Amino acid sequence: MNNNHNDEHEESHKPPRRKEMSRRQFLTYTLGGATAYMAAGVVIPMVRFAVDPILQKGEDGSFVKVVEGSKITAEPQEFDFELKQQDGWYNSTAQLTAWISKTEDGQIVALSPVCKHLGCMVGWNNNESHPNEFYCPCHGARYTANGKNLVVAPQPLDMYDVKEEGGWIYLGAIIPNTVAK
Repeated sequence: MNNNHNDEHEESHKPPRRKEMSRRQFLTYTLGGATAYMAAGVVIPMVRFAVDPILQKGEDGSFVKVVEGSKITAEPQEFDFELKQQDGWYNSTAQLTAWISKTEDGQIVALSPVCKHLGCMVGWNNNESHPNEFYCPCHGARYTANGKNLVVAPQPLDMYDVKEEGGWIYLGAIIPNTVAK
């Protein structure tokens, strides 16, 4: 009995033994780490590709030179212009149109030609039954010279943000109409 007691006593005073890693654990950790490293090598470029356009600084409020201010009259005139745009990594040039005129108080107004009913293109004085109005040939929507909706369309024509500088008219972003009365 004494002998058993000594054996138990000796075992309890032995220094703790380090647990060694088995070969299976070593291979599991090594292969798991290598797989994670390779997956990160694939995933990180894809994340960068997806997020990069968001991180790029945009050209907010950029204006495009369209026409000399001296050519603008009270009668709406159609002017075509190009707008350079970037969609992600794709650069393109959009061909846009604006109907530009002066109000009675001398304010320059540039209207979008896109009808607010269903998106067709309006024209000035293009219907003999409705002179001195914008008319949409698709569904008969009509607008005044300052873009106020008369029939069919639920809202006035949108307008471009306008800036006059150095004798030239510059057009910016499309904004809701503020001059339609």
